[in-house]
Parts: sequence; structure tokens; C-alpha cells
Amino acid sequence: MPIFAGMKKIVFSMLLVNVLGPGRVLAQRSERLQPKPGLVRLIDGNLRQAVNQYKILMGRVPADRLPRSYTASSGTLVTSDAGWWTSGFYPATLFYLYSDSRDTALLNEGQRRLKLLEKEQYNKGTHDLGFMLYCPYGDLLKLIHHSRLREPEAPIDSVLMNSARSLSTRFNPTVGCIRSWDSKPWNYPVIIDNMMNLELLFWATKESGDSSFYRIAVTHANTTMRNHFRPDYSSYHVVDYDTATGQVLARKTAQGFADSSAWARGQSWALYGYTMVYRYTHDPKYLEQAVHIADYILGRLPADKIPYWDYDAPGGPRVLRDVSAGSILASGLIELSRETPSAEKGLVYLSVAEQIMVSLSSGTYHAVVGANGGFLLMHSVGNLPGRSEVDAPLSYADYYFIEAMLRYKELEHPELW
Repeated sequence: MPIFAGMKKIVFSMLLVNVLGPGRVLAQRSERLQPKPGLVRLIDGNLRQAVNQYKILMGRVPADRLPRSYTASSGTLVTSDAGWWTSGFYPATLFYLYSDSRDTALLNEGQRRLKLLEKEQYNKGTHDLGFMLYCPYGDLLKLIHHSRLREPEAPIDSVLMNSARSLSTRFNPTVGCIRSWDSKPWNYPVIIDNMMNLELLFWATKESGDSSFYRIAVTHANTTMRNHFRPDYSSYHVVDYDTATGQVLARKTAQGFADSSAWARGQSWALYGYTMVYRYTHDPKYLEQAVHIADYILGRLPADKIPYWDYDAPGGPRVLRDVSAGSILASGLIELSRETPSAEKGLVYLSVAEQIMVSLSSGTYHAVVGANGGFLLMHSVGNLPGRSEVDAPLSYADYYFIEAMLRYKELEHPELW
């Protein structure tokens, strides 16, 4: 490492220590959050089943493709190339399952699939490099750190740093956001999903000491906070900007019921995203935003806590559920329960996450081993207006469900966070 780069990294690390403060407060905050033994036993059973189910999925995926969904009516496995936004979730899920099971077949398969993704580190045509590359490579990096695994042929740090540079090219300082799509009729569209890709930039800041990544991430988070949310803290799906002035041209939806409605997965992205930004910055305004979003969502959930695909879609109990929105929500709530200084709120958020995981473990949403094309969860909604992946399994629903269960088990070991 060049001396100057090393100095920048040291200075930034000192800044983080000053911002984060001593770990005692976090440790005290975590002491009140203990996993329930009965739910841990249920989760352990789920994870054992997941290993068996993903071994079935492993046998069905073509060597040059990555799984994204399954069409039950035709028995067809829906796959993608490495450039599709969900491409990273399959190897990332395998790494999560390996972290719990230590089954090397999962690790080896995940590492084989990384070779398909490697070239995407130079892809400047997508805003989803966090999903595509930080999820699998970041999870593998944690495994290497905790388990002393050997790095794959392509150094992880190099792949992720190039990915962060590619993502940064999509930032417009006049708008103050990372551009989502390049397609018409949009001028400069930014979707709430983009909050999830900021973690790649925070990682790059920490590893390189280059604060430009950090500035892009927090500027995007601030602009999104200012323009994406309604007074009740529900989020629009898409905000379109004028690149000359940075002004908002329109607030729309692409996947929700209506421009004015609360598309459920978007609300889950928002909650998870702002909780994550708080983890890296410890700026209380992001935690406050996450709490407001959580309180909005909790007021709209049905009895079993699995969200309707859009909280404003007409039809009452007949409205389709979106399991992917539920699994993202559960994982985000577990982290938020640890971060909020309110013991009462923390317990409420954790309780809802527990209810979601119990519901997702039931036969209503959880497939038996050998069914569902090899995926774990049923009844997600990808893009209902676009008639794509409706009432179907989705790779990212599985990923965030596994993450939620592992996060829950780790409540007993806050040092792992």
C-alpha cells in the first residue's frame, strides 16, 4: 500500500473511532435483546432444510447461469446472466449457509459462481453493483476473516474496489444521487432500492481511506431522505430529476400499485437502507429516519406480518403477499432493534421480526425440500405491473430470510456484528 494511502486509511479510522465512540453503549444496548430458544431451534431446522434445498437447486442451475426464480406451472427454472441485478444473491446465499453448516459443497459452488460475476466489477451501466457484487464478495470476505479461508483467484478487495469506482461514475453532484436507469422516458431516475447499494461505497471508504466514496453515499442518502418520503414516512418508488438544476421533475412508481401508493418492497429497502447507513456513519438523523419508516410499516402489516405487495393495493385480504418484502423487513428490523436507544422500541421491532420469521417458516410460505424448484420461500411478487415473477419464489427473498435468521442467532454474540 502506498504510504499516502496508508496515512489516509489511518486518519479515517481515527475519525470513525471518534464518531462511533466506545463500544460499551452498543454492548449495553444489545444485552436486552436475547433470542428465544424455541425460535432458535426452529431456525436451526430451517437452516438444515435450506442446505438440502439449495443442494437440489445447485443440481439444476446451468454452469453459465444464475438462478432468479421458478415457474411452477411449467416447472421451469428462471435464470439470468451475470449482468442481471439479482445475479449475486445465489452465491451470497450459499456463503451464508456455509457459514452456519460448514458444508464445503456450498462453499465450492459459491466460489465457482463468483467467476461468472467477476467481470461485472467494470460495469458502469447499472446502479446495482452492491446487490450483484458486495452481497456475495462481502459475505465471502467475512468468511475469510472469521474462518481463515483462502481467497479466490481474483482478490476480493480488488474486485470490490473496482466495483465501487464503477458505481461512483453514476453519481451526479448536481442531483446529489446515483442514477438508477438509463432508459426512457426517464430523465434522471432514482429508485428507493438504490439505498441498498450504498454499503459498497461505505466499505470502499473504510478499506481505502478515500472519503469521496463516503461523500457520494451520504449525499445520496440525504437527497433521498429529502425527496423520496411523504409526511407519513412512506416512500415513493421513483423520483425523476432535472440534471441541469437538480430539481424534482416527478415522483412515480414503476412496480407499485400507483404513484401515490406505498410499494411494500420499497418500504423495506428504505428501512434496511437507512439502518445500514446509520451503522456506518452513526449520524442520528439516519437512525431517526429508519425508526420513522419502521413505525409506518408496522402500522400497515396484516396479522401474520407478511406484507401485502403494496400497502395501498385494493382488495383487502385477497391482495397478494410479497414474501421478499417480509424477509428484507425482518432482517432490517433485527438490526434496527439493536441500534435504537429505546429499549421499548427495540423489543417491538425484534418481536415483529420474530413473528415474520415464524410466519415464513410455516407451510403457507416455506416450501418442503424438493419442491419450489429448489428455492426456500414461496409467494413473492417481483413486478406485478410488469407481470414478471408474480406469486413466485425469488432469490433475494431467500437471501434476506437466511440473513435474518443468522442475525437473530447472532444476537447472543454481538461481537460478530
